[in-house]
Amino acid sequence: MATGKASTEMTRQYRTSSAGETIQAGRDLAGLLSAPMLVVLTGDLGAGKTTLVKGIVEGFQAAKEEDVTSPTFTLVHEYRGTSVSLFHVDLYRVDTERQLLTLGLDDLIDANNILLIEWGEKFERFRTERDAEITIRRVDETARAITVVGRLPS
Repeated sequence: MATGKASTEMTRQYRTSSAGETIQAGRDLAGLLSAPMLVVLTGDLGAGKTTLVKGIVEGFQAAKEEDVTSPTFTLVHEYRGTSVSLFHVDLYRVDTERQLLTLGLDDLIDANNILLIEWGEKFERFRTERDAEITIRRVDETARAITVVGRLPS
């Protein structure tokens, strides 16, 4: 998507010690995101990508955290906020470019949309056409290290 908005490449880091803190980090991150934007979320299975998205979606007042679930089987969930729509996409079960094309993600690129794509690093286009990448690394059973890199307001 690489919107070309006036912003600079920056890095932010968070460390959380619980799911609640990871959700709060997502709420904080919502203040850095603006439409249109494509964000790739990377991390091992169970690292907390969806937990972070719960906070982002809630930060945009698009849904309550308990209403945000993993789109592992449906592949795309939509959450409509007052000023932006968020699309939470999970590409874990998508293996080919052809399968990716059938999702119609290009149709979701819009001035009022933010795409939050889990497992997007599997596809070259999302490694190069992203506005930001959020990496979540499991430090231990409850602690997470979260690194945000991208074209975000400073």
